[in-house]
Amino acid sequence: MRIAVLGAGPAGLLLSLLVKRRFPAWDLRVFEQNPPDATFGFGVVFSQGALGFLERDAADLYRMLLPRMETWPMQRIAHRDEAVDIDGNGFSAIARLKLNQFLQELCRDAGVPIEYGRTVQSLDELDGADLIVGADGLNSLVRRSLEAEFEPSIEWLSNKFAWYGVEHPYECLTLTFRETALGHFVAHHYRFSPTMSTFIVECDASTWRRAGFDRISDVDSRRLCEEVFAPDLAGRPLVSNKSIWRNFPILSNRQWSARVSPSCHAVLIGDALRTMHFSIGSGTRLAFEDAIALDRALGEAGDDVAAALAAFERERRPVVEKLHAAANRSSYWYERFAERMRLTPWELTYDYMMRSGRMSDARLAEIAPGFMARRSGPSGKAVAGSILR
Repeated sequence: MRIAVLGAGPAGLLLSLLVKRRFPAWDLRVFEQNPPDATFGFGVVFSQGALGFLERDAADLYRMLLPRMETWPMQRIAHRDEAVDIDGNGFSAIARLKLNQFLQELCRDAGVPIEYGRTVQSLDELDGADLIVGADGLNSLVRRSLEAEFEPSIEWLSNKFAWYGVEHPYECLTLTFRETALGHFVAHHYRFSPTMSTFIVECDASTWRRAGFDRISDVDSRRLCEEVFAPDLAGRPLVSNKSIWRNFPILSNRQWSARVSPSCHAVLIGDALRTMHFSIGSGTRLAFEDAIALDRALGEAGDDVAAALAAFERERRPVVEKLHAAANRSSYWYERFAERMRLTPWELTYDYMMRSGRMSDARLAEIAPGFMARRSGPSGKAVAGSILR
């Protein structure tokens, strides 16, 4: 059995590790166009529930990974300089590069060959493979090469965001809303090491144009963001790592696998298959889950690739589509976050917690009793009824 994996991010590396452990004799190779120490962005974050699958399905990896992560038991919303904490809403985070290096080391120990700095221009270069795995992200060569078979769909959100870092360890995952003369901003920030945090700046399209971000340099953009969030940066400058302004793409594919030739199949996993808005922190989680599910399907079907891919999609599609729908609802909430900033801090936080459609008052009261104790105002009437829907 010969497998070619395109992409040495979390999805490609974890899949390769698991498959090589299960089938040591299989010829499995990973191709990555970037060097091993290249990464974009800063930290990745997991909710408490998002790590539960790893503990269940790859317990040894979970035990090794957990000490490398920063953890905290709550989330915070800051609006009008008032902080509202959501207890029971814990997260963990790790530097993106550190996560990749952890997986690289495990792959090396397992005997997985990884060709870094190798740009595959055409799937013809992988002739002889029985299975080609597209773990090559949003701009996937595998998906583009077989676009008619995969039938991708992409929607670009209107909000703009830039992914910075800052040398300051925030206490927990925090959303900080700022209203300025230029317009409305929100920052998503959390620590991913004892000294560093991710700091994503987001604004609506009208604010982005009014601020002149479409005309000024990247350096001036960063400095303007530092001015907007000066009260929140502890006197530290923002750190750039290809931190350009972007629109988030919502990607999905009608088909998850395709035939490359009579003897070769292709399948997509991770961001090559679908993107999840960063506001629900599930992109890396789903990449991991894809890898675990595809490895399990191969374990059951062996070298019957068609059967393995059918089992993989049968197991994963219902889960992915449910989370994808929730992520889309969350992203649309951010598309109108400027309107919601007229709410009080507690109201805004409550509305935020309800944004994906998966949360009920009863469930929120169970997981965040301290937060929900603030549900009633001085009159004793629930303030939730006045919230924008």
